[in-house]
Amino acid sequence: MQSSDISLIIPESTTKLISSETLTNFNQIITYGPEGLGNGSTLLASVSQCKTKYAVLVKENTIPEISSSGVQQLIAPLVKGSAQISFADYRQIKNDGSEDYPLIDCQEGAVRDDFDFGPLWAINIDTTKTILPKINNLEKLKVGGWYSLRLRLGQSKLPIRIAEYLYSVKTPEKKLGYEDQFSYVDAKNRASQIEFEEVYTSYAKEAGFYLPERKELYSPDFSKFPTKASVVIPVRDRHKTVGDAVKSALSQKTNFSFNVIVIDNHSTDGTTAILQDLAAKEPRLVHIIPEEKNLLIGGCWNKGINSPKCGAFAVQLDSDDLYISENTLQKIVDKFDQEGCAAVVGSYNLVNFDLKDIPPGLIDHKEWTTDNGHNNALRIHGLGAPRAIATEVAREIKFENVSYGEDYAMMLAICRNYKLGRIYESLYLCRRWDGNSDANLSIEKKNKNNVYKDLLRTKEIIARKALSRG
Repeated sequence: MQSSDISLIIPESTTKLISSETLTNFNQIITYGPEGLGNGSTLLASVSQCKTKYAVLVKENTIPEISSSGVQQLIAPLVKGSAQISFADYRQIKNDGSEDYPLIDCQEGAVRDDFDFGPLWAINIDTTKTILPKINNLEKLKVGGWYSLRLRLGQSKLPIRIAEYLYSVKTPEKKLGYEDQFSYVDAKNRASQIEFEEVYTSYAKEAGFYLPERKELYSPDFSKFPTKASVVIPVRDRHKTVGDAVKSALSQKTNFSFNVIVIDNHSTDGTTAILQDLAAKEPRLVHIIPEEKNLLIGGCWNKGINSPKCGAFAVQLDSDDLYISENTLQKIVDKFDQEGCAAVVGSYNLVNFDLKDIPPGLIDHKEWTTDNGHNNALRIHGLGAPRAIATEVAREIKFENVSYGEDYAMMLAICRNYKLGRIYESLYLCRRWDGNSDANLSIEKKNKNNVYKDLLRTKEIIARKALSRG
């Protein structure tokens, strides 16, 4: 493969900062403006200028350095016809040295709009020029251009990741904060999220896993259950917060009977003693210590919902967190009664350990809509909290025995068939502090989490394709 077969599509603002050694690896240099490759018109104009078979695309605010052999390795899967997109691991150059950035493979279920191809990737130009004219309203897209294209380029042949560090980049260093993690529910990004949803929904229809509005209702037989609802709290080593969580649950004011089931997963820090003391004073508190030693959060949830003391509705409360008022449980159960849904998801406020709001504050997941929320759920990272489920339905599906994404898997499975109710007012205080399991994650842990959720989406897409075929 000669350089004459490869173009470089790069931000105009960084072109002059790239070394001549990198630029000479490409026969044609094409620049784009500040709108970025998410802008449909910019993407179309950039690709239209290509006179080569392949192109390497560079993300905004990125200064790449790649050798001639690195370019050839990056392009190789495209030349062989194995894929229409290829990408690779890379190193980020920092003031104090360099850091490895391993990426993850692209599965069928990697349909989220923030899948990370890195700051530099390659595409087949001939195929791209065939696909772009078929994308509805491409030139009207402000942020969804590349997302729309990459979904379609990957439909017949998945993008291929090269698990080698083929290049290095200089990018502005920025610590990921909670406001970034939850940017997709930030009100200022609402217009972008609507566009991403439209792009995704159009693709889901083309790919055969779009489902019409879920209208199947659920009505439990309350005679089978000891109470109408149970608050379920899995916990391990949370002596600083579990007492507050349990008291928050027990303080709920309702017109129905309920209890609180805590699955104490062999705590070693004094959590067990705290729970034993509370249970001795409060008969509504069910303290379960599993016999198994291999349970993660999902496995603990299975223990809770399969307990003979579990009510008809199982309502989530994490051991770090609190209900926002004494009326939360009543509002959740009222939603079940009013709408006949099999699950209910509320809204919450992000707070620090001292319960003070931290950005972005309210997480209300307004991207959920009655007619399309169950489809859009595969594009986003989660459905919100607190989550509540019909116990019989959850027993049939079962939680996966993991400590990340078990709730997402359950909700995807439920909304595949059943109506899901939403409450958009804040019901819950979600603490973020250094003791959280999702605080300050390494790139390796983030990758592991993303691989797992993409796997869940892959399984769900397969199930939904079968359902849509009847």
